[in-house]
Amino acid sequence: MHLNSETFNQVSDVPQNKNFTFALTSLTSLFFMWGFITCLNDILIPHLKGVFDLSYSQAMLVQFSFFGAYFLVSLPAGVIVKKLGYQKGIVLGLMIAAIGCLFFYPAASMHSYPIFLMALFILASGITLLQVSANPYVSLLGDAKTASSRLTMTQAFNALGTTVAPFFGAYLILNQAADALSPQGSAEAVQMPYVFLATMLLALSAIFAWIKLPSLSSVDDIKKIDLNDKSGSAWQYRHLVLGAVGIFVYVGAEVSIGSFLVSFFADPNIAGLEESEAAKYIAYYWGGAMVGRFIGAAVMQKVAAGKALSFNATIAVLLIFVAVFSSGTLAMVAILLVGLCNSIMFPTIFSLAIQGLGKHTSQGSGILCLAIVGGAIIPLFQGLLADSIGVQPAFLLPIICYFFIAYYGLSGSKVKAIVH
Repeated sequence: MHLNSETFNQVSDVPQNKNFTFALTSLTSLFFMWGFITCLNDILIPHLKGVFDLSYSQAMLVQFSFFGAYFLVSLPAGVIVKKLGYQKGIVLGLMIAAIGCLFFYPAASMHSYPIFLMALFILASGITLLQVSANPYVSLLGDAKTASSRLTMTQAFNALGTTVAPFFGAYLILNQAADALSPQGSAEAVQMPYVFLATMLLALSAIFAWIKLPSLSSVDDIKKIDLNDKSGSAWQYRHLVLGAVGIFVYVGAEVSIGSFLVSFFADPNIAGLEESEAAKYIAYYWGGAMVGRFIGAAVMQKVAAGKALSFNATIAVLLIFVAVFSSGTLAMVAILLVGLCNSIMFPTIFSLAIQGLGKHTSQGSGILCLAIVGGAIIPLFQGLLADSIGVQPAFLLPIICYFFIAYYGLSGSKVKAIVH
């Protein structure tokens, strides 16, 4: 399709790359915050399990409520972002997430597990809106060929948040809970940390309402890969549908592993650590993801994204096998190294899946965020397995997930003709 005069006029309105740099720098704070908040769930699970005397599967309702929001809110969030734009979507998402954090205060005061779950759902609803706004925004701010690399770099700051969060949670939640004289006092250990997070989120929303980011209305028009595409839905693209399955199993596997690390390290056959001490080791799992994303952002300038994805997934399968069938330090190190393999997976699957969607990119982003519900479903199944066969053997479940990701990297991510 030839560019017409209207499109040329739009080109002249596109912000220069220096503005993209400022926008990308601003967005890193969002990736940090939602990584930080999401990782705190790994601390909340053993904490609430003890406070309310829950089974593993009941404790996994923390992740079910949190990631279930992605399933229910992603598509409406896509509509909101389409109507309000990326920047206003970000501001609204931050405000909703702050409200969710504030609900932790009455949940602890009332000593109510259902209210904790409701607070997590509201919090995750805000983060879902952030994801639907920020992920495609980053992908579109620059050359399409380096979208995977760019999204991987911003996701590295997401991983920085997940690396810092376990120390925050161990000291301010688990240590305080251990010193509490009653279950009520133990539950209240979460109140001030989440009030602090609410304050930070509200401050960020004010900042993003004030700063001027480049409008992508014109950029979107130019960057559509198929400007003459007349198809009706992103669901018609095979690589997008398979990418949604990839996001589902990836998030499910990553969240399942993180959710069970404290219990895994507390096992006498592995390390026999106290909960507050075991929680600190979660930082190595997420820290591996952070380091790997910085490395991956550089490597994928030269190596095809699909090949890098498949390689990492294959190594993850081997490491989990070692963690399940060994003990002590070897099992501990093997499961932590899976974090390094996880590093590039989300941003790579995401950018491969929306490649070539053209005018359906926004809808495709909503579908991919919908698939994050894997973080609700797979940990619940791993919890049921842990209740029946034990924590260590239950880690066999994520292996199936990584097998699919390896397939997607090699074959499933290839852009093919629209399915009719």
